[in-house]
Amino acid sequence: MSRAFDPRLYLVTARSLLRGRDWINVILAAVRGGVTLVQLREKHLDTRRFTEEARLLKTALTPHGVPLIINDRIDVALASGADGIHLGRRDMLPADARRLMGPNALIGLSLESMADAQAVLPSIVDYVAASPVFPTPTKTDTAAPLGIAGIRKIRELVSLPLVGIGGIHSGNVREVIEAGADGIAVISAILAADDPEQAARQLRTLLS
Repeated sequence: MSRAFDPRLYLVTARSLLRGRDWINVILAAVRGGVTLVQLREKHLDTRRFTEEARLLKTALTPHGVPLIINDRIDVALASGADGIHLGRRDMLPADARRLMGPNALIGLSLESMADAQAVLPSIVDYVAASPVFPTPTKTDTAAPLGIAGIRKIRELVSLPLVGIGGIHSGNVREVIEAGADGIAVISAILAADDPEQAARQLRTLLS
């Protein structure tokens, strides 16, 4: 296992929701509100720009003690000095990522089914993200929603920290936690809010 971390309120970035606002300022506002992990997710930047932005965000987050996770891209994670990597079902195998990232990196893995949950290797992966819990417009390439029943089943199969992602907001967060999740990952619930800091604070209060 790698370093200790807090999975309660996990922010995944999405540039399309920023409405022209400075992206680092929005993320730091969310951190002030209680975000405990940040995943930089960039599907449309070239490698050089992605790495530059990851370095900027790592520098901004370090004083707050909030780890930076890179989505998919091991090369960007290594080049930027990020704290970890989050892998999907079609990305690099977690064992290969661990060899490249080393023992102290955080490695997260997306789960979309009970079969995915049964295949997790706790000696390699630090946390899992069950996706999607509810229908979500933010990602269009996901499986059918797991629902609250799916979270309960995955909780029975996996002992690692479990984060729910997909369609989670202040109105349903308690259901997800009560079903066995250790935390939630959100995108629009914070980034699309007029006040990201207050939106994060409200979610964090519900997670306490």
